[in-house]
Amino acid sequence: MSYSIDQFSKITGINKLLLRTWENRYKFLTPERTKTKIRIYSDELLIQGLNTKILLENGYKISVISKKNNKEIEKLITSLNENKSGNYNDYFINQFVKSALQYSATLFNHNFDECVSNFSMISFYKKIMLPTLAKVGLFWLSNKINPAQEHFLSEMFKQKIYSQIDSIKKSPEKNTWLLFLPPNEYHEIGLLFARFILLHYGYDVIYLGANVPLSSLKQVSKTKIIDDILFFSVSNFSKKNIDLTISFLNKEFKKSNIYLTSKIDFNQSTKSIDKINHINDIDSFIRIISK
Repeated sequence: MSYSIDQFSKITGINKLLLRTWENRYKFLTPERTKTKIRIYSDELLIQGLNTKILLENGYKISVISKKNNKEIEKLITSLNENKSGNYNDYFINQFVKSALQYSATLFNHNFDECVSNFSMISFYKKIMLPTLAKVGLFWLSNKINPAQEHFLSEMFKQKIYSQIDSIKKSPEKNTWLLFLPPNEYHEIGLLFARFILLHYGYDVIYLGANVPLSSLKQVSKTKIIDDILFFSVSNFSKKNIDLTISFLNKEFKKSNIYLTSKIDFNQSTKSIDKINHINDIDSFIRIISK
């Protein structure tokens, strides 16, 4: 893939003036040029730029970094992680981004194993997984990531969450939660991690996954007592139909507490949204279930 200087700057966090200065002064992060002299950055330069940003934030001078080749820069980054110096969260985030760009399950798994030894699963989700997906979101905004790369990364994360779920051996002792995503909603990682947290805290969970037809939920209401319901609304389609979803849930699950996670502007919300509970982040969710 290739990136304009504007896209490269947004993804790496290095401003365009610095990029031009380094290119002219140090011949560093030098992109290819089109026939009309427009800068075009490669995936390799993107990884180098991400690593450079980490080194700068940990006290290295650009005059030193610019003299290093890719292997030497990677070695400096690795030493930061090994010595636990500075903010090494960015190291893990960039390694996950790199694994997606290279379709490397080996790199992904190695990075994940390192994370497991440094973070609890909840801290990993907050400090590494979410920022990684947010950074990948910048790729999406610039239309400069292959959908296969995004799917690769998402599926790898989902596999790890499933693995953590399978490792929970405790029997459920608390209320029953119903988790699902409404029609045409496929952003499943957040919901899947909510499943992990609920099981970790000893709740019974009925997990239906993504793109669930509302009509299919009727059978659940007739078969099982549902104490609490959680669903996410991320896509424009599900947001557009949020009133329909909430009205259906209120009708079919009259005694259930309904929780929604969404970036909808609740200050301009409809009456139906005002009747349910809003979860803004993972910490507020944990506070709710740990009471």
